[in-house]
Formats: sequence, structure tokens, C-alpha cells
Amino acid sequence: MTDIDKNDEKLKELYDKDKLTHHEALAKLGVTLYPYNFTKQLMINDIHDNFKDIGEDPSSETITTAGRLMQKRGHGKVIFMDLQDITGKVQLYFRMNDLGKDKFELIKNHIEVGDHLGVSGNIFRTRMGEITIFVKDYKLLSKSLAMLPEKYHGLQNIELRYRKRYLDLIANEDVKKNFVKRSKIISLTRQFLTDRDFLEVETPILQSVYGGANARPFITHHHFLDQDYFLRIAPELFLKRLIVGGFERVFELGKNFRNEDIDTLHNPEFTMVELYQAYADYNDMMDLTEQLISKLVLDLTGGYEVEFGDQTLFFKPPWRRVSMEDAVSQAIDADFGSMSIEELKNLAATNKLELEDSDNITRGELLVTLFDGLVENDLIQPTFITDFPIEVSPLAKKHRDSEGYTERFELFINGWEFANGFSELNDPFDQYDRFCDQDRRRSLGDSEAQMLDYDYVHALMFGFPPTGGLGIGIDRITMILTDQRSIKEVILFPQVKNI
Repeated sequence: MTDIDKNDEKLKELYDKDKLTHHEALAKLGVTLYPYNFTKQLMINDIHDNFKDIGEDPSSETITTAGRLMQKRGHGKVIFMDLQDITGKVQLYFRMNDLGKDKFELIKNHIEVGDHLGVSGNIFRTRMGEITIFVKDYKLLSKSLAMLPEKYHGLQNIELRYRKRYLDLIANEDVKKNFVKRSKIISLTRQFLTDRDFLEVETPILQSVYGGANARPFITHHHFLDQDYFLRIAPELFLKRLIVGGFERVFELGKNFRNEDIDTLHNPEFTMVELYQAYADYNDMMDLTEQLISKLVLDLTGGYEVEFGDQTLFFKPPWRRVSMEDAVSQAIDADFGSMSIEELKNLAATNKLELEDSDNITRGELLVTLFDGLVENDLIQPTFITDFPIEVSPLAKKHRDSEGYTERFELFINGWEFANGFSELNDPFDQYDRFCDQDRRRSLGDSEAQMLDYDYVHALMFGFPPTGGLGIGIDRITMILTDQRSIKEVILFPQVKNI
């Protein structure tokens, strides 16, 4: 490190002075502090599996492994350390008589918790019953310069955990396990869909016309084209263009972006799987949702029950299906369909539910308001709410039997929305009218209303077959399967305000 670097006050805040002393001492001794590679023969869990029957006599087999040092203890001519990798921990045993004085003194005086170490040696079991590596040789792989969190309490500060997730993963083993499970959820979802002949595709994240959901977008500017673009709020309209183009089953698993509030259930950058199946409708999409999520639960837990806080969630199909109107009627103990708009407004006021533009509010909008305020939070077990009002479903097909409604559903678990699906609107003139209504709302100040996408309407004019569509939030599924209450616990690097 140069003197200029040492005088950088902000840099000084990043490293520990005592660790820097060891770093410099090792450099003076000619030790390579950051070598290029190391051949790691076994993961630590393999060591435990392969030598589960080992006794106190060292194995004849010499093994090689590597990881981060997490604890150091010892006295005299013997030192014990704990070595950790992604799969677990194993104890290391260093003895001066075997290593020689120089290498032992190096371990004793300058190799510390936080350093990465490669070791080779024989396996034995201590009198306390712990599988241990009798180290015959070692190699420093990376010298740490910052202090890890205190061993027994880990990293507790929530904001710091999110800002410095790398530190959180080092200090908190359960956090690492949650993200391993998230990875499995994503890979199992892909496998489920590809096994059913869905083709994985990629659609634009930068879009000149945003759509596919009611949300406020992020805006950026392309300097070469000299025009604004939007980070996609959903891939929906591009995926449906592919159905028009002749693909019959497509899906995309990736990021969407919405310039909205941040809370325990919302992050401006989130992960969804969205899919479309030609010649299917919303009933088929509910069946597919049920099959996918119940299989994820079964594969990851071994059963259909999930303990979430003080609730037991039951995922064995079939799940309850109820129309939004019936759900509200049950909640208010009255027939929603027979009540006037004024009666519904009074009911909302009685329950202290806020109404936007009360003078012009429609029955459909009142239904959604009453559902959000009186029903949603009580939907603990997996429940499909079906048949949404047309006013709030600009991309869903009109219901074949119920005037004013669409063939749309949402899946609720623990009072949270997990999935959204439609019988997709494929009438180009109906779609144009719905877009016009959204455009009118946007011009009146609704920042979440969708844009009028003429190219998408044009695509529909070439013929869009009957199609079922579905979007599922990966983050919330992960929350349920890892027993987490905040979405930030299942996103590796959630958005936080700069400090």
C-alpha cells in the first residue's frame, strides 16, 4: 500500500489497523498474500460424509480443501481453527512438530480469523467426537484486512446486513441457506416449465412503451437515439407478441422494475416468472399455478405443509377458488350484487376505506376497494380470487358469463398476492378501447395507468389465438419457503437509501 493510499481517510475506515500490521509483516516475510489459484479436492460436507466412520487414528488418505477461517484457539505448540465453506465447517488441527517452527509461527502470529486458507492433511476424530483435519501443510489464499462480526452474536444490524450482504453471508449461516433455497426455487421452476414444453425466451428490459401492469415506471434516456426509454414493469406485451408470432408456450424468468414504495413486500427491482400458453384459458392457468407451487413445496420440504410463523399453510391441491364478488359478499354478509353504489360507498365509509374520486367511482372499483380492505388480509390458505372487474383488468378477456367482469384471477397466501393470471384479451378493437381508457386515466394524473401501445394492437390484428397467461412472484414464494417476513431477506442486494 502506498503512502497516498494510507493517507486516504475514507480508505482508513475500511480496514483494521491490527490486521494491516499482519498484512505488512507477511509481505516482508515474502508470503504471497493473494495467490492465483488453489486445487480444492473436497468440499467440507464431503469430508464429513466420506469420513463419518473415522476414529481417533488419522486416515491414511490425505485430503485437500479450502475455505475461510472462522475461529482460532490454541496454546503452546498446538492450534485449532474452524474452516468454513459454502457447505459447512470443519475443525483444523495444527501442530508445530508436524509443520515445522517457521510455518507454525506464521499460523500462530499472523494467520487470523477471516483469512482464506488452503490445507492438506489427514482426517481423525478428536476425543470430543469432532471430525478434524490434521494439517500437514497449508497455503494462505487471501489475507483479510477487515474484522468479521463477533462470533457468537453474528451481524445483527438489519440495515448493515442489507447494505453489506457479503458480510451477512459470512456471519449468518441461515441467511446463506435461504439464498441457496432461492436458487433451487428458480432452477426447479425452470425445470417444471421446460418439462411441459415451455420455451424460455428473453424480451427487452428497455422499452419505448411500457405496459403489462399498472405501475409507475423508471425512465432513462438513450443518447444515441435521443429518446426516453422505460425499464420494463412487466414482459407481458412482448411475450404475447411471441404467441402471435407462432410460439405456443413461452416463459421468461427475470427482473421487473417498478418505481413505487419500498416495504416488507415490495422492492423496486423484483423477480417474476411470466408465461403464456396458446389455446388455454384462466382455468388452465390456475391448474398450472397449483401444480407448480405445490411441486416446489413438495420438492423443497418433502410434504405439502409449510410452517410460516404461527401459521401452518396447506399446499396440497386442490385449492379454494372463489369469485371476488362472492368473497366480498361473504365478508359483508350481504349480496354485493343487489346493493346500490350509494350503499356500497356508505359501507366503505363505515369501514374507513378510502375512495379515490368518490363522485365518479364505479361498482367494479368499489368491489376492489372492499376486497382490498375487508377480504385480502384474511386469505391465509392458498386461495384463488377470480373474476375481476373489467375496470382494473385492461389486458384480460371479458368474462364469458358475467357482464362487467373479466376472466382474471389472483392467488393469495398469508394475505399476500402471489400470482396473477388471465384468459388473455385477444380482440384488437376491445384491447384498443381498454388502452384508450388507460390513456385517459394517465392524462388525468394516474401515474400507474398503462400507455396506448399501437404496435401491440397491430400485432393482435394478425391473429392472437386463445391464450392463458400467468405471472408468479419468485421473491414472495421464497419468503414463504424460508419463513421470512421481509422481501429484503430474500433479495441478495435490496435497494436501500444512500447514507
